[in-house]
Amino acid sequence: MIRAEKTDLRREAGQRTRDGLQTAALELLSQRGQEGVTLREITDRAGANVAAVSYHFGSLKKLCDTAIEHALERYLDDKILELDSLASTATLHDVAAAFARPMVRALAAGGQDLDVMRTVARVGIDPPQGWHRLDGKFEQSRRGVVRVLAPNLPGVGEEELHFRTRCAAGLLNWLALAPIGTELAALSAEQIERLLVPVVAGAFRGDTPADH
Repeated sequence: MIRAEKTDLRREAGQRTRDGLQTAALELLSQRGQEGVTLREITDRAGANVAAVSYHFGSLKKLCDTAIEHALERYLDDKILELDSLASTATLHDVAAAFARPMVRALAAGGQDLDVMRTVARVGIDPPQGWHRLDGKFEQSRRGVVRVLAPNLPGVGEEELHFRTRCAAGLLNWLALAPIGTELAALSAEQIERLLVPVVAGAFRGDTPADH
């Protein structure tokens, strides 16, 4: 019994160390990207030794890849949840609000939520090797956007809807990294959403035949 309890305690301690290293890596990745992160900075921030990285992840690169994949997966899960909650009768404003909401929450909350979004924004330019593991979730997210956008933009083909969606996502990612994102972070989630949703809706709407 005592041996089992000691094993459980070691396992819990190991998991705390692993989680701490991943959190520290995510914080630094969000600030500098993959090229600006060192092993020593991560271990100092996590309060762990260098050997712990090798033990839990194998290498600095694998640790960074794991943190990035975690950020991407969390972002996609939030986006899919918001889009899946929309009815087929959702307005363009509703779609834009759901699409922007994960970023709105992150800007208002700061901390690790914003670290996730900043990391997603950075790796969108230079995707990690594990990116393809999430292809199914990326596709699910794209389908979710098209499902609710298409009824609002009947004159726009699916390929163009995907393009506008990517542009809207790029706009939100830019906010996570640009100085204006810091300005928005001083506002409440409701205030950020009020400012941001019309801009995202405009990116979706574009210059469609219905506008003329």
